[in-house]
Amino acid sequence: MMELFHEGKLAPYACHPEQSRGRRVAETPPTGRTEFQRDRDRVIHCNAFRRLEYKTQVFVNHEGDRYRTRLTHTLEVAQIARGISRMLGLNVDLAEAISLAHDLGHTPFGHSGQTAMAELMKDFGGFEHNRQSLRIVDWLEDRYMAFHGLNLTFETREGIAKHRTPYDAPESSDVYDFCAENGPSLEAQVANQADEIAYNNHDIDDAINAGIITLDDMRQVSVFARQHDRVLERWPEAPPRKQLYETIRRLISYLITDLVGHTLERIEASGVQSVDDVRAMPEDLVSFSPATKRENAELKRFLFNRVYRYWRVQRMASKAERVVRELFTAFASQPDLLPPQYQEMIGDKASEAQVARVVADYVSGMTDRYAIGEYKKLFDPEERV
Repeated sequence: MMELFHEGKLAPYACHPEQSRGRRVAETPPTGRTEFQRDRDRVIHCNAFRRLEYKTQVFVNHEGDRYRTRLTHTLEVAQIARGISRMLGLNVDLAEAISLAHDLGHTPFGHSGQTAMAELMKDFGGFEHNRQSLRIVDWLEDRYMAFHGLNLTFETREGIAKHRTPYDAPESSDVYDFCAENGPSLEAQVANQADEIAYNNHDIDDAINAGIITLDDMRQVSVFARQHDRVLERWPEAPPRKQLYETIRRLISYLITDLVGHTLERIEASGVQSVDDVRAMPEDLVSFSPATKRENAELKRFLFNRVYRYWRVQRMASKAERVVRELFTAFASQPDLLPPQYQEMIGDKASEAQVARVVADYVSGMTDRYAIGEYKKLFDPEERV
């Protein structure tokens, strides 16, 4: 196996900021930071990033303060992506920028909100949160005098457009702007895998906190049981809560170690020497070993069947879809109910599809609590508007 890279040393197949394909609108190079660090900073300071604090991951924010939100999930993804990228000799700042931006386009109420929005927009160009993230950074974040959006580098935008997990696999024209026949950079691939590592493990923690599953239930999953056994071997009298924390910590470490080791082997075997070589590969190079991939798939199946399909989670998902559908329908049928800035975006002679897209921008940008508030204002006669 190839040796791990030292801090700050970039591999030849990493994205080097001085070799970036640039921004859509040329800018003076940043002082005291790289182009990818500038991207990261712009994402952190944008409105859509702050709204992630009150957007659902799995459990709606008002159900409890200790559950992950879309923001805390994003921070966990960025932290994991940084660590993996450092060990692989990749550009840590680019991996972080992609990770921080990957969920900007999520609707309120998590995947249930996206399901509803996709159905509502199916005749108007569709809706998918990766595409919406790209739309946000390219257009909707209107903060600068010289351009619309955040004017991020090609590499960060490519990572957003080509974000892939089992729950996010868009096929859209947006991807073709980034050479759809090619794969993404290794930094983007790392962000994809970090996303999966983060949500699998924090969903275990949140589901046990919610009383949906127990520590004993999780022992049905072989990779979890193995790490749990090691915890009990060393600390047989540890309280359940600490057993859980220690097991999840070890599980994350195990997955990262396997991912890095197997990826280095694949990189060496592939012979890639540049980012273009990476993009030309027929499949992603960042991957778990076959055995760990099977174990991870078992963990995902367990979470899907025992957590995401749990009746309380499904009941909230049903309510969430209803809120999104009814908000969208009300605004699309009567655009003068929209705030003035969105009415201006529509203009006087907009087509039905153009109206729908602006309404989708408005509703998908809402936090959970804002969506609930708008729902009450529109449909509850006793609620102040």
